[in-house]
Amino acid sequence: QVQLVESGGGLVQPGGSLRLSCAASGFTLDYYAIGWFRQAPGKEREGLSCIRRDDGRVYYVDSVKGRFTISRDNAKNTVHLQMHSLKPEDTARYYCALFYSTCIPSGGDYWGQGTQVTVSS
Repeated sequence: QVQLVESGGGLVQPGGSLRLSCAASGFTLDYYAIGWFRQAPGKEREGLSCIRRDDGRVYYVDSVKGRFTISRDNAKNTVHLQMHSLKPEDTARYYCALFYSTCIPSGGDYWGQGTQVTVSS
């Protein structure tokens, strides 16, 4: 069964850190570009970061540059999103998605169910 499963979300204080994981089953994650997105209640989905399949090039939206880092762990068939200096406005449900071709800010071709991140004191 083909699945993408996000984990690592939770409640964290402002300024804290979390590491999200996107684990694949049923296929090899390294064959695809992988992106992270988020959506807060009442807001549009936002593309945060993406890592390409071919050259490993990474992209970040301006609001997370310098705070978030995307990386692959091919041995675990997982892509991580390390998040530092979290702010209340980072509160959202976070999703990973794969792209059949390359990173596209508007969205992916296959999605996980998401993991909730809440930044609050």
